[in-house]
Amino acid sequence: MKKLFSLIALFSVLCLSSVSAPATTSPLRLGLLKYNGGGDWYSNPTALPNLAAFCNDQLGTDFDIDYGTVEVGSAELYNYPWVHMTGHGNVVFSAVEAENLRNYLMGGGFLHIDDNYGMDPYVRLAMEQVFPDLALVELPYSHPVYHQSFDFTNGLPKIHEHDGEAPVGYGIFYENRLVVYYSFQSDLGDGWEDESVHNDPPEIRQAALRMGANLIQYAFEQ
Repeated sequence: MKKLFSLIALFSVLCLSSVSAPATTSPLRLGLLKYNGGGDWYSNPTALPNLAAFCNDQLGTDFDIDYGTVEVGSAELYNYPWVHMTGHGNVVFSAVEAENLRNYLMGGGFLHIDDNYGMDPYVRLAMEQVFPDLALVELPYSHPVYHQSFDFTNGLPKIHEHDGEAPVGYGIFYENRLVVYYSFQSDLGDGWEDESVHNDPPEIRQAALRMGANLIQYAFEQ
């Protein structure tokens, strides 16, 4: 965990040294991506605070519990080492926004996309704008993202049921580095929310939080 903690502490310095973006002295926070198109990017407001608290407890990180909201095209994106994107509907990136997100990811950032149900076709089109020459590919169960501090021998856990389909984890790789992880037919973010929101049983919420922690740990240790 020392490696994970040191990488988190150094992210802003390393990333910002390779791009033109404002420095920050505020505590490190997880980011929530705000996008255009009418989709509810603000879904699951209690998810990231709970995930940050879980990582602090289980991984020894020191995240600020309050997440930051950041727009796709903003230079502030570079202040967040790990950004979460969710919603139920449409996603629209302008050319400038797609370029900014691409530069962020190539510079060391990590994006987790979590389909909260209904955003899949829009996400795929948006990511084609970001990386026209790279595709979302299904990750095998043997991929290290499923075998960090918590072991998921069957891959992405199922948190909420919608269409009776198995959960699938997709990724985009840039220069052999996983820069985007897309959880589909799972609803991880719902599992991170306060227990009272969805009334999920403890074992389901635990699975969701553990998978989220794996994503954060992997992003900093790959």
